[in-house]
Amino acid sequence: MEDLQKEPRQRFLALDTSTAVMAAAMMEDHALLEERNERAERNHSVHVVPVMEQLLAASNTQLGQLDGIAVGVGPGSYTGIRIAVTAAKTLAWAWDIPVAGVSSLQAIAWGGWHSGLAAKAEAAAEDAVAGAGGTPSADQGSTVAAAPVHWIVPLVDARRGQACTALFASAGSDAPRRMAPDAIRKMDGWLEALAARMAEAPPEERPVAVWIVGETGPHAAAAAELRCPTGTALQLVPYELEGRWVGRLGAAALLAGQRDDVHALVPNYTQLSEAEANLLRKG
Repeated sequence: MEDLQKEPRQRFLALDTSTAVMAAAMMEDHALLEERNERAERNHSVHVVPVMEQLLAASNTQLGQLDGIAVGVGPGSYTGIRIAVTAAKTLAWAWDIPVAGVSSLQAIAWGGWHSGLAAKAEAAAEDAVAGAGGTPSADQGSTVAAAPVHWIVPLVDARRGQACTALFASAGSDAPRRMAPDAIRKMDGWLEALAARMAEAPPEERPVAVWIVGETGPHAAAAAELRCPTGTALQLVPYELEGRWVGRLGAAALLAGQRDDVHALVPNYTQLSEAEANLLRKG
């Protein structure tokens, strides 16, 4: 009888085109059913419909079974973000289902941190097998109540020494908690601000590790110089967004009853595009 009284499971489609990867997923409640990650060098318009069709078919989902759509709203590529947001809004309106926008940077932070932890755990296991005595340390993802806090800094390159970035914290398996808003920042000033924030924090509130994840390549040299307090490790993790993390954020939002106005939902550009800025300068 208890099973009959449970709420029916809900299926959600998740999309993100804010980076070079078109990340998409089909979720059932909080669980991942199917995932597609297509590297399209930000030419996502030709992939959106085929990828959605693949997800529906692979998960055996009919259009009428979808209960909502989640979409990454950026920040990231100006042209790219619009593709997923426009598709999500159009489908939500046509199918009369809710749509929820989520932070692409939060999804990158969650996925990049998880990827980094997995790589460290695998390396430690290999060391142990080789007789090197490697064992996972406290900064490798303990999920107990007293788990140490990690800071996560996602990056999407914005050129000219800038990055779309934010700051999150996590101590377990839940979504990273926001500590600074999504924005386009000059990396040198941002790294100085992060170092100052760590230095000013009480010792018990300092992170055991700072993870810089995402499009780290263009900023690796500068990021490697981040001044961390004694006892705080610095980890750089190149990472490409995966649909499952957009899906998990979106499913959590939709299941909690969060939804955006289908007409008012817009990408989070965080600043004017270069073309718009040039138009303003010309008057």
